[in-house]
Amino acid sequence: MGGTAPALQVTELTVGYGPVRALRRVSLTVPAGAVVTVLGANGAGKSTLLRAVSRTLRFHGGAVVAGTVSRDGRPLDGLPPDRVVAAGVSQVPEGRQVFARMTVEDNLRAGALGRRGGRTAKAGALRRVHELFPVLADRARQPAGLLSGGEQQMLAVGRALMAAPGLLLLDEPSLGLAPLMAARIADAIREINAQGTAVLLVEQNAALALRLATRAYVLEVGEVTLSGPAAELAASDEVRRRYLGVVDETAAADAARARTTHPALSRWEDPR
Repeated sequence: MGGTAPALQVTELTVGYGPVRALRRVSLTVPAGAVVTVLGANGAGKSTLLRAVSRTLRFHGGAVVAGTVSRDGRPLDGLPPDRVVAAGVSQVPEGRQVFARMTVEDNLRAGALGRRGGRTAKAGALRRVHELFPVLADRARQPAGLLSGGEQQMLAVGRALMAAPGLLLLDEPSLGLAPLMAARIADAIREINAQGTAVLLVEQNAALALRLATRAYVLEVGEVTLSGPAAELAASDEVRRRYLGVVDETAAADAARARTTHPALSRWEDPR
């Protein structure tokens, strides 16, 4: 069969931290050029999934027990993290994790370490980052620790882009950001994707994630329980109730009528 290989293919992936299974037989696909999101509560295994893809699990005491991960049809299994980056995969970890004492400029240079292509390619990557995030050019000589939270997130994304990834792994990019700054980061993700980079997005802000993505997966306690086009999941009653904070209006109306008919139901009473 012809066609383009997926940017990422995860098949039957099981991950453990010692005896604890954090992921169980997880499968997902990121088509070439797509944005795919993974939703789930804290502890569902979302960050573990990204670490398994980027081959950084061992730094957190974890290991792949079974399953495979491939990029553009080539397996990533067994590769060290630097070889995964060389294969076109860059991760932006949760919490930004910039080098606070280094300048913005040096943080970006660090993202290009080990990249092939010489000065011309690195200069082109830097121009791309500055076009996406002009504030990083304005503050190139400032220590990264003096940036605002939103600017540090821009720097973390920019640093990952310096390696010219074909696949960008984003772990909670809107975490702790004001709504306006989260919207700016979302716009940057759209632009990065429009320029040809596929994105696997882990995000607790489900409304934001479903607007950005074309396909979504829901992880619960290490297992995929729902998957499908992002628009369909956004319209799903279960997803709306559990992840978008949308109340079941029919059930709410029934409950309101019951309280009106039976006032005692409007308060909690100890039957003892």
